[in-house]
Amino acid sequence: MTSYATTSAKAEMSELRRLRTLLPPELQSWVSVEATTAVNPPLLTCEEIGKDEVEIQIDMVKWEQLATDQRNLLFWHEVARIQNDTIPKDGWEMAALAIGLGGAVGELWVQDGLLLLLALGLCGVSGWRLWQKNNTEKTLKEVLEADEKAIALATRFGYTLPNAYKSLGSALKVLIEQSPKKRLRSRYEARLDALKKSAAKAKAKMKAPENEAAY
Repeated sequence: MTSYATTSAKAEMSELRRLRTLLPPELQSWVSVEATTAVNPPLLTCEEIGKDEVEIQIDMVKWEQLATDQRNLLFWHEVARIQNDTIPKDGWEMAALAIGLGGAVGELWVQDGLLLLLALGLCGVSGWRLWQKNNTEKTLKEVLEADEKAIALATRFGYTLPNAYKSLGSALKVLIEQSPKKRLRSRYEARLDALKKSAAKAKAKMKAPENEAAY
């Protein structure tokens, strides 16, 4: 008799294989899809695991609660982030900031002006990069652009434009309902609002040729 764990593992592997087929051909050689092993992870995340190699990691427990169409559009959102080169990098900034601050304090003690300037310069560069990473406006812009590209990817894989918008919108509604953190929920709500406006514009464009034909 097949155990529940075995059945669950087989279903998980089957889903991961299915998602790999949703990668555009140009990404299949250097983007992988795996189940995350982290504790309390986000639903989806991207991570650089080597030079020119990216891994999309999925919390399969949360993933199973979504419908297939919802999964597809959220997956293509991550793919779009990779294509747009907006996934988080290796996080050298915090280490550089710590080194720079430590160096600055040390040079104040020994009073070496040149090394002090170099240490402060390192602090400045790493601090600027950290600010860019955590700039809410910039981050939201990147996320919204990835949503638009996810819609385009969906149509590339056979979705109609209305169904692509509907699937991503319903997925965002589920994420809003399931997010206990106010900041994360607000981000999903902003994405949903932007998506509704984009869908309305797309619908208007589709109707315009029909109105012209009527005349």
